[in-house]
Amino acid sequence: MTDYKTFDLGDFELQSGGTLEKAFIAYKTYGDAANPAIIYPSWFSGLISDNEWLIGEDKALNPKRYYIIVPAMFGNGQSTSPSNTPREPSRPFPTITLRDNVTAQHRLVTKGLGVTHARCVLGWSMGAGQTYQWLTQFPDFMDLGVPFCGSARTSIHNQVFLEGVKSALLAAKGAASAGSCTGETTASESYRVWTNDERIAGLKALGRVYAGWGFSQAFYRERVYETALGYSSLENFMTDFWETWALSKGRRRIPISPPYPENMLTMLQTWQLGDCSKQEPYNGDFESAMKAIKAKTLVLPGKTDLYFPPEDSEYEVKCMSDGVGECIPFPSIWGHWAGGPGLNKVDLDWLDEKLKVLLGDERPAVQLPLRGAGSAPDGGR
Repeated sequence: MTDYKTFDLGDFELQSGGTLEKAFIAYKTYGDAANPAIIYPSWFSGLISDNEWLIGEDKALNPKRYYIIVPAMFGNGQSTSPSNTPREPSRPFPTITLRDNVTAQHRLVTKGLGVTHARCVLGWSMGAGQTYQWLTQFPDFMDLGVPFCGSARTSIHNQVFLEGVKSALLAAKGAASAGSCTGETTASESYRVWTNDERIAGLKALGRVYAGWGFSQAFYRERVYETALGYSSLENFMTDFWETWALSKGRRRIPISPPYPENMLTMLQTWQLGDCSKQEPYNGDFESAMKAIKAKTLVLPGKTDLYFPPEDSEYEVKCMSDGVGECIPFPSIWGHWAGGPGLNKVDLDWLDEKLKVLLGDERPAVQLPLRGAGSAPDGGR
């Protein structure tokens, strides 16, 4: 049983020139459609329900005040994905970009839901990348934008990180990466589907590689995985958090089914291709794309994020027109996970406070020091 809906897109033309046949986008709404709309896209591996930690009547994203729309990315297992799209065994899944995702989301929001303007677009991680895509692709559509722990384009260092994750996954299948922003290369010319053992081994390997990037050095140095999340040892954290995360996010069907690595690979390629300047009218001119943003934009990088560092966010804001952007880093040692998905209550409260102020609740902002082992958890995995 699902608690989300889907919107048919028909044969959806992709930025690459290909077609996603009989495509559909999954989504869920919260609140009354008469209220101002907030668009809150999903993130890498995330399901629609994985965004709910930031929604509630006691939070800035209050469904009593706003009409909150959570669209799912292509490849997440809910929207059109390798796992729910029949195709020939020798045919890899089409290349999907952030522009493709946002084009589909815009069609859903305007034609499916009848929304012509949004109060805010926001998102964490790849949701931040989609936020930047909205801000540059449809710059007049929203009043506010809040990309947190993400970027307007995927940096070279981020590409390196993702190639490691991707290669660890593919190695379980006896395949190798064909390079950044591409698929796999094998000794055979034909594409081969995964065995179940390969799926499990590959996703576990992906989780272990990811473990060194998701949280900061200080997070591990201070053993926050023990003191705040309750894991008994590093190995317990690796198996019960990271391997479990990778296996659960690679499911073929939601909620229970064998894992499906192709979903993760599809989203990973989308991530690698991320660059909101790779579209008309910018044609690769990144500074022009940033300058085109009209909505007031609050950029919230993680101070200790290893693959979306604050320096990149500061440059993005510097490229915006005067008065448009502001950059405030999360004062946290939780690395990328400072921005989600709600594991650390201190970071969640900090983010929620920033959103309340931006959306119109003028309470004084909470000033917090860097938090480590003393941070209160919202719960583990």
